[in-house]
Amino acid sequence: MPTETVYGLAANAADPLAVAAVYAAKGRPSFNPLIAHVADLAAATAIAVLDERALALAAAFWPGPLTIVAPIADEAAVCDLARAGLDTVAVRVPAHPLAHALLAAFGGPVVAPSANVSGRPSPTTLEDAIAETGSFAAVWLDGGPCQIGLESTVVSVLPGEPVRMLRPGGVTRGELDTIVGPLAEAEADARRSPGRLTRHYAPNAPLRLDASAAGVGEVFIGFGAGRDCDLNLSASGDLAEAAANLFSALRAADHLRPAAIAIAPIPLTGLGEAINDRLRRAAGFVG
Repeated sequence: MPTETVYGLAANAADPLAVAAVYAAKGRPSFNPLIAHVADLAAATAIAVLDERALALAAAFWPGPLTIVAPIADEAAVCDLARAGLDTVAVRVPAHPLAHALLAAFGGPVVAPSANVSGRPSPTTLEDAIAETGSFAAVWLDGGPCQIGLESTVVSVLPGEPVRMLRPGGVTRGELDTIVGPLAEAEADARRSPGRLTRHYAPNAPLRLDASAAGVGEVFIGFGAGRDCDLNLSASGDLAEAAANLFSALRAADHLRPAAIAIAPIPLTGLGEAINDRLRRAAGFVG
């Protein structure tokens, strides 16, 4: 299933057997919750308790790359396994037209974690999704290359709590701040979000971050102009372009079977926060 962020391995969120098959296909730990994708705001409010802050975020960023973690409203619609036993649900309205058509036709929430083996780089093309988990899927939907190429931002909006950033992603912290004010950090709520494992999004080759050049046997992924590199996330220094190219660049570098992958520094501003989060997790650092 294509979305504007990455390709997802989709299943009925209400069906524990279908959700279990997704976990099995990905080799994903069952304590890592899945995002319930729905067609529109009305479908979201049927499964999640969205307060005024959550509704304001939804109005600003849905459909789009924002996931809201809120109290569960309908436990039957998103099964306990999909929620990893939590009393909350992670919900998103994706912007990709093919994803919207699928969700509208299905008429219920669909879990669609990235269609990669757990811990591997997320697929941003159908070809990469098939290479990772295609043998487990009954149907493949080709929506072309993903526009954003980076997973959704995840925020928690819980009663009596500040809005917390659980995972940076396609919507920046600054954009969120304009709607709900400064975000609090994840703290204990981090467990409510997918993509929070220490080693995540990782190619087979080890990563060396903030590199200025390639070492012996390394492939060098650059950023910005004037870089003597094997691959460049964005020669123009555009963070949106770098985000869209991140996982495909990691895959391309990995296919060369290097001793390691060296990556140039990425600014921490805007989408750079999410890019650095993914790189730190891929390198095995706690984000």
